[in-house]
Amino acid sequence: MRLDFSGGRALVTGAGKGIGRGTVKALHALGAAVIAVSRTNTDLVSLSEQCPGIETVCVDLGDWEATERALGSVGPVDLLVNNAATLQMQPFLEVTKDVFDRTFNVNLRSVVQVSQIVARGLIQRGVPGSIVNVSSMVAHVTFPNLAVYSSTKGAMTTLTKVMAAELGPYKIRVNSVNPTVVPTAMSQKVLTDPDFARKLKERHPLGKFAEMEDVVNSILFLLSDRSASTSGSGILVDAGYLAS
Repeated sequence: MRLDFSGGRALVTGAGKGIGRGTVKALHALGAAVIAVSRTNTDLVSLSEQCPGIETVCVDLGDWEATERALGSVGPVDLLVNNAATLQMQPFLEVTKDVFDRTFNVNLRSVVQVSQIVARGLIQRGVPGSIVNVSSMVAHVTFPNLAVYSSTKGAMTTLTKVMAAELGPYKIRVNSVNPTVVPTAMSQKVLTDPDFARKLKERHPLGKFAEMEDVVNSILFLLSDRSASTSGSGILVDAGYLAS
């Protein structure tokens, strides 16, 4: 299945590392004009060297006003990947206000804000678009010490459906990808206990975690016209975990 995003303009949040960075590189290679958003400028500099011609925006998406200033006049965007996220592990009884607020602001509120900016532009231009929210399988299952992070991803599941329902009449599709553990710096926070990591991997029917390329390919599929009748859905990239 050959994909071609030539002529399209894509915005990717959390573009500095991990899945976001991989998505930017893939979209760039497939002809899209890409806007890479990250709060870490050094990551954007190195990404620009790897993907000449991309646009970069350095902003903390947890800051509503700064995000509005940075992206409010970003111009036409056809494709959006809401990937930015933060993960801070705390047992439920030790959850703090700061961690709760920060996690929801970055993981969920920014999805609303950035999607509003992009969707309003699409509607004003009268053109179709596609939005992909990067979620997690912990939207559906529990892991220890991830009460707040999991809650943001659970809320994202419903938000994705609401967005799909309300934006569908404007020919804007909204979907999510829900991966299992991926070899990124963020995911490794969950695997500090070798025994837990081993047991977790063994529970996956395929006997492995997901590769970043697996997640990126699912994002590309949902962004593309190859998924033209798919909206309000989520692709589990979980090596069968939820079936176990």
